Amino acid sequence: MTIPRLPALFVPHGGGPSFFMTGERKRLYQPTEDFLRGVHTLLPARPRAILLATAHWETEIPSFTGGERPGLIYDYYNFPPETYELTYPAPGDPALAQRAASLLQAAGVESAVDPAYGWDHGVFIPLKVMFPAADIPVVAMSLQHRLDPAFHCRLGAALRPLRDEGVLIVGSGMSYHNQRHYPEAAPASQAFHDWLDQALAGGWSARTDRLAQWSEAPGGRACHPREEHLLPLMIACGAGSDLPARRLWRGAAGTGTLAAWAFD
Repeated sequence: MTIPRLPALFVPHGGGPSFFMTGERKRLYQPTEDFLRGVHTLLPARPRAILLATAHWETEIPSFTGGERPGLIYDYYNFPPETYELTYPAPGDPALAQRAASLLQAAGVESAVDPAYGWDHGVFIPLKVMFPAADIPVVAMSLQHRLDPAFHCRLGAALRPLRDEGVLIVGSGMSYHNQRHYPEAAPASQAFHDWLDQALAGGWSARTDRLAQWSEAPGGRACHPREEHLLPLMIACGAGSDLPARRLWRGAAGTGTLAAWAFD
């Protein structure tokens, strides 16, 4: 039986554990949660496994979680006690981790498989909403700490064959991430998202070239004083084909614009 090719996705992971809270934080990210809850309906088939690049793990060389049952890393602070008791008991996939590392090696990129590292909130929080049954194996992927956009597009390109093997490649980050300026985010975040839509509309070479210049875009640095939350987009974009990106959703968290894209 032929396995349908899965897209690569970039999705917003929300603010800490806000999806699982009450009150204003919950309301702030409710549109994001509503989108994530419906992501599975946008896929051509159920994934065999998920490879998720997280904004919250940086390493000297790209790394993959290789444990059978990775633990959770509650890397958010000053939230209600119950948010440190959240669970996501999906299995790991050591074979997928090794396969991903071998693809990077074939592309001339040194990488590592870490059998002990767990899943940070950039992994388990969005997946807990997207795939709440926790019955799909997951491998998390780190960012390379230099945060070079062209390099991360290359990583995505090297991992592209996984899309034909039933693996859903997900970049988990935020298209707007400036915690200090959320109250006045609107002008910069709207301008930057308009630019992103245009930048992602071209073929593979055109859009990856544009993304490499993201910091010069209108509102770019205002939205991302540090770019770690944007880099998962580069991996997802790189894993796409020559078809233009599809914007799946554009919404808001307060005055800040957020968005998600698929790369076919």
